Amino acid sequence: MNGKIRIGTIGTGKIVRRFLAGIAKCPLIEYQAVYSRSEEKAKDFAAEYGVEKYYTTLEGLAQDPDIDGVYIASPNFLHCEQAVFLMEHGKHVLVEKPVASNERELERMQQAAQRNHVVFLEAMRSIFAPGYQVIQENLPKLGQIRRVTLQYCQYSSRYDNFKKGIIENAFKPELSNGALMDIGVYCVYALVMLFGMPDKIQAQGVFLENGVDGAGTIIGIYPDKQAELIYSKITDSSSPSQIQGEKANMLISEVGRVQELTICYRNGETEQISIDLDPDDMVYEAGIWADCILNHKETKAYDQYSRMEMKLMDEARKLMGICFPADKGTL
Repeated sequence: MNGKIRIGTIGTGKIVRRFLAGIAKCPLIEYQAVYSRSEEKAKDFAAEYGVEKYYTTLEGLAQDPDIDGVYIASPNFLHCEQAVFLMEHGKHVLVEKPVASNERELERMQQAAQRNHVVFLEAMRSIFAPGYQVIQENLPKLGQIRRVTLQYCQYSSRYDNFKKGIIENAFKPELSNGALMDIGVYCVYALVMLFGMPDKIQAQGVFLENGVDGAGTIIGIYPDKQAELIYSKITDSSSPSQIQGEKANMLISEVGRVQELTICYRNGETEQISIDLDPDDMVYEAGIWADCILNHKETKAYDQYSRMEMKLMDEARKLMGICFPADKGTL
């Protein structure tokens, strides 16, 4: 590899552009090829980013000996098949969140990675950025944790189109999409990474005309604390997330992009903690993925978080009655 990972991307949307802005700051990665089912889109995107190669078949991308890894940002329901196919051809993969439609698909992906000795990672950008490490380092200041409230409520620009009868991918459950998968996943992953899997959950959703979930709430029950996960694509929230302990309360600016923490102690004192975050925050996930590939590092910790994330979301969807075509025979 000559010290660099040569990559291709699947998709030409906004998230891929954000990823490419991130890898432009990562000296370990070199952009080589784009894949799109549309030849026109693939060709135009390749020209825009100055790469010579573009593919309209997954086979072409998978068989390219000059491609070491692929960033997958296709609709959720395609993640598993595309990732497994690429890994069977020896490619490392970084898969946009949510990594799969369900836990069964994730197991297939992780098994393919092990079988083919490649690095497979879920692109959970918020977790790879430095904010969550700072949260973990400061949790002991709170004392015994009793309540966790993580929320991500962001009115989607696509919801305006939805109300006009234009249904875009983010609001199509047949593509394994919806509020939980698109935005609630940030809360779910943060919870299981910080506190592990709850013993039991409760879940309720708010559903739109086509059956997709537009918002929801998940309650996680632990032996010594309770967690609330609140997410929405049809409303905004002005309230921070918080972690309540017996000694202090931690306020978190944004679950999806942690830049500021406030610790409020019971004696009335407060502590402000600012996190230096690169505006192109996908640079962190790209760098960790590349480092794991080049230095043969294990991804066990991230693998277990993704498994808990998928397990919790599967259980929540079962309680809410959300079933995707990809779930056939599982939920």
